Amino acid sequence: MSNTLCRTALRFSTSARTRSLSNIYVCSQRLPLRSAQKNAALSRPFSTSGFLRDNESSKKQQELTDEAERQELRTVTSGKSAQTLENDRPWHRESSHAQPESTSPDPTHGDATKGRLLTTPTRLLKLILPMPFHPKQEHINEPIEEGKNKDATVQPLALLVHPQQPLSYLERLIQAEIPPLRQNGRDKLPDIVFRAEGDQEETPKEKAPPKDGNVASYSGLGHEGPDRKHAQWVRWSGSTEVGDFIRDAARGREFAIDIEGHEKELRVAVPSFKDRTYYMRTRLRRMSREIETMSKVKSECDELAHQGAHRIAQGGFFALAGWWGVVYYITFHTEMGWDLVEPITYLVGLTTVLGGYWWFLYISRDLSYRTAMKITVSKRQSALYQERGFDEAKWEQLVHEANMLRKEIRFAAEEYDVRWNEMKDIGEDVKEVLEAEKKKSGGGKKEGSQEEDDNDAAGEASQASSKSKSKE
Repeated sequence: MSNTLCRTALRFSTSARTRSLSNIYVCSQRLPLRSAQKNAALSRPFSTSGFLRDNESSKKQQELTDEAERQELRTVTSGKSAQTLENDRPWHRESSHAQPESTSPDPTHGDATKGRLLTTPTRLLKLILPMPFHPKQEHINEPIEEGKNKDATVQPLALLVHPQQPLSYLERLIQAEIPPLRQNGRDKLPDIVFRAEGDQEETPKEKAPPKDGNVASYSGLGHEGPDRKHAQWVRWSGSTEVGDFIRDAARGREFAIDIEGHEKELRVAVPSFKDRTYYMRTRLRRMSREIETMSKVKSECDELAHQGAHRIAQGGFFALAGWWGVVYYITFHTEMGWDLVEPITYLVGLTTVLGGYWWFLYISRDLSYRTAMKITVSKRQSALYQERGFDEAKWEQLVHEANMLRKEIRFAAEEYDVRWNEMKDIGEDVKEVLEAEKKKSGGGKKEGSQEEDDNDAAGEASQASSKSKSKE
């Protein structure tokens, strides 16, 4: 009864209602504290969950601090064309003077202040330039602020260039990786000039009596050549191809790259002929070893095939000689005489003509000794190749690639004006094999073109005769 009276009183009394709501709110605010205390009282004394929770919280805090440092490093300096920092340009890292490891001989011999021009297996040129700029430097011609590590420089820059690309393309690549130049309150891309040693000497003591005054001299030694203290530098146009520039710069030990606004020029060691053709000669030596092993198997198979073809030809001769002896004996030394032998010889001759005509229709070629020998030898060769495990397609590919590499190395030797001794790289036997295969492929092409010309001429003659008949 008392409970029902209280409920009715609460319905009509606003003060009592607000008082009860405040009590409920206070209780709800105190509930988590009481439950936490209760849980803490009921927790196990030897549990490690508290230690794990503390460890996880410290790890999360460490990750948050690392992320804050990364966010701070991601800040980009002010200005429209200002130099971005490490996150945007990964090669701009402080305290890193080590250049990337090279896969070809180092022309600088470990000198980190000079650039390197290396060859690659893809026949591209890899230019590695030391970048003498501070990682936080916005402009080339502005000094570094005090308090910063002035000796810090960015990592060396690696660029892949094709020998047929112009120097202007290389200039654009370098301009994209260096800070801009501040001039008259504006930012501009610094001009880049490529210089190489010229033919002219400054001192008369070093001048030799000229043999051909109008002919440029080339040594091809590059960084392996002598150090000329009194050399005159020549500025090269941006339209010059990179390969031509390097070929001409190979007369000296290095070439220079001048950057506008930077006091010192960048020196790059020039690759010699050996450096330029390092990968090509290495690949040619590896292929020559494979060609040498395969040529031994091929020569054995070819010799056996030709011996079998000659045996077939000799067997045909002895068969004809035996047939002549049989006809002679029956005609003159038996009672049957010529009356019986004449129709037999006629039928045998006609059968031979029909067989030759059928053979011509089957092979669709001229009836000649060379054609017959080629067919018999090729069949025997293919059978022997399959028996000995000789891959004819691989052989043709190896020979073709080796001849192409020889051609490219000779072309590079002509560019550097040096003489390449291929006997040291491939050997005399392999050279003879390659020359023989080259002549064979050239002769086959010539014969094929002659056959096509003969067929075209025969077709034109038949068309002309048919037209004349139709007119008549």
